[in-house]
Amino acid sequence: MCASFSYAAKPCIRKGDGKFLIHRNKRTSARAEVAIAVPKKKNESFYPELSVQGTGKIIHEIVQRQSQSNGLAMHDVCRKPDFNPIFLEEAYDQCKNICEEYAKTFYLGTILMTEERRKAIWAIYVWCRRTDELVDGPNAGYMSSSVLDGWDKRLEDIFEGRPYDMLDAALTDTLYKFPLDIKPFKDMIEGMRMDTWKNRYANFEELYLYCYYVAGTVGLMSVPIMGIAPESSLSAQRIYNAALYLGIGNQLTNILRDVGEDASRGRVYLPQDELAKYGLSDKDVFSRKVTDGWREFMKEQISRARFYFNQAEDGVSQLDKASRWPVWSSLMLYRMILDAIEKNDYDNLTKRAYVGRTKKLVTLPVAYTRAQQHPLLFNFNTKYV
Repeated sequence: MCASFSYAAKPCIRKGDGKFLIHRNKRTSARAEVAIAVPKKKNESFYPELSVQGTGKIIHEIVQRQSQSNGLAMHDVCRKPDFNPIFLEEAYDQCKNICEEYAKTFYLGTILMTEERRKAIWAIYVWCRRTDELVDGPNAGYMSSSVLDGWDKRLEDIFEGRPYDMLDAALTDTLYKFPLDIKPFKDMIEGMRMDTWKNRYANFEELYLYCYYVAGTVGLMSVPIMGIAPESSLSAQRIYNAALYLGIGNQLTNILRDVGEDASRGRVYLPQDELAKYGLSDKDVFSRKVTDGWREFMKEQISRARFYFNQAEDGVSQLDKASRWPVWSSLMLYRMILDAIEKNDYDNLTKRAYVGRTKKLVTLPVAYTRAQQHPLLFNFNTKYV
């Protein structure tokens, strides 16, 4: 279907009885992590509440569709494709292997989920990685609008029960178990499309939209999978809003961590008007000189990312108990990346902030402990760093 995927050269082959045969595929790589949370009460801040405007409408429509269908998954209204059980087991095993190799910390957290949920998360993770690979993978040079058009059509086929290969089949099976909406998936493809023509952002509103497309969507995909604690009394709208906040925070952190790397590719994912506010421009980014103006600019950007993490934090405790650990881990580790940028004296032009293995290992049991807290006993006034 497209030159960008060597592992997608052939569709699954059906036996005479209509069952799928196993067709082994190469592993893929890209970036995607899944997390959801619930926001605090509206906070008076200079940061725009954009979700109430653009993305808020999208979330409202998703919630409305789920409400109208009573939250039914596809297996409640459609006939499930007749997958060979061995084929399906192998499909999920491949998704598991990809997640384990490229998102080790997050994979560890998924082990505590129920079998059905962790398989679903692996399937979504892999689809997101493959989508990202279209633009940032080793074959990105073959990228064109027709490739993304084909990937979009392929997504529709998956949602209609017609997977193209083994990894697609895992997502198709997931759709029959959980009430996933196609909108976030389509919007992620739009984010990839945006990456093919846009590498400058006039202001934060433009950058926010990009963050929604490539990361906020992942949170929205995950809400039906992660589940909400039975004790939670929060509305679906608030829960989906929270998924968005954490996705935005994660992507802003990715951007700040990768400024130098992106600059080497001629990309500047920073608000141009805010650069100008501190007397900076693309020229300063490409020169890779850390000045006082750059440090002040970075302080504001880090503050914004933490703002979104703070909006998301309280709701982690409202997830289903079996889903909280990987989300707490993601939230805490991403915050530590921001800390690392500060410790590097805001030099993300020549240095790449990272969280060392020891710190990761120390963080995991702390995240696990918090994941065990009862939703009603969580102290919403406590802030973790």
